[in-house]
Amino acid sequence: MDFEIWILDFTKHMNWMKYRLIYFLVSGIVISAGFFGLIKWGLPLGVDFRGGALLEYKIDKEISTEEATQKIEEIGVEVTGIQRIGDGAYLFRLESIDNIKRDNIKNVLGEMGGNVEETRFENVGPSIGPELIKKTVYALAIAAIAILLWITIQFKNIKFGVSAVLAMLHDSLVLLGIYSLLGHFFGAEVDFLFVTAMLTILSFSVHDTIVVYDRIRESQKKFGGNLYDLANKAVTETMVRSLNNSFTIIFMLVALVLLGGTTVKWFAVALLIGTISGTYSSPFVAVPLLVTWDELQKRVKKS
Repeated sequence: MDFEIWILDFTKHMNWMKYRLIYFLVSGIVISAGFFGLIKWGLPLGVDFRGGALLEYKIDKEISTEEATQKIEEIGVEVTGIQRIGDGAYLFRLESIDNIKRDNIKNVLGEMGGNVEETRFENVGPSIGPELIKKTVYALAIAAIAILLWITIQFKNIKFGVSAVLAMLHDSLVLLGIYSLLGHFFGAEVDFLFVTAMLTILSFSVHDTIVVYDRIRESQKKFGGNLYDLANKAVTETMVRSLNNSFTIIFMLVALVLLGGTTVKWFAVALLIGTISGTYSSPFVAVPLLVTWDELQKRVKKS
């Protein structure tokens, strides 16, 4: 309760829309950094997209993943990533390999870490093929158009629908860009769980945006006034609710990232990025876009 009172006192006289250029600048910086990563390194596609080999070893001595990568690539095997998944256990993601290369890898690791026990080996093809990717893109496009039309009909103004969809696109670009950077620096991979996370956070983003828009509509009916003031009022009134919801999700996801193990770690990271971005984009991207569009429209009519 004390937190809610503090937030309400802090936001009561806040002119949120006054700083909308700063919000756009913050989003622009994050998206630009992501674009840089996408252009320079691309998306780190995992086994689900590319196919390859999964090798898991139990090694007596701790080894350097960087040194292991270098030595394995010296024998002609491309290494996608190496993760330590437990006490002496390592998971290797490699290109598809035959038994000869498999034995060579084991010999290299034996020279580095002593006794090496292979606990898992799989050569897998891409489970997400080009046709499925194409259908997913089509589905996202249809969903975006449906959301645009539905919000436009409900709020009787296309500005609401377009602004909501642009905020949703903002969250997609943020997640893709940051994941490109995480893939390069920390070994994250885009797999089937990442696709699931992206679809989940898009729905979260739109849901949060509609809550703010609905408050704007209610105030418009009750009090009237210009959109600028109504937007400030709506953001203030929904801020506590939005933060309470988001922190509940964020605390759970942080626990998953820290304690959930390697299987769900990057899935939880993707959801965490999306949740933070979605919480930010609803009041600080979708609503400022709506207000800016309204002001530009009025200027054009006057001129």
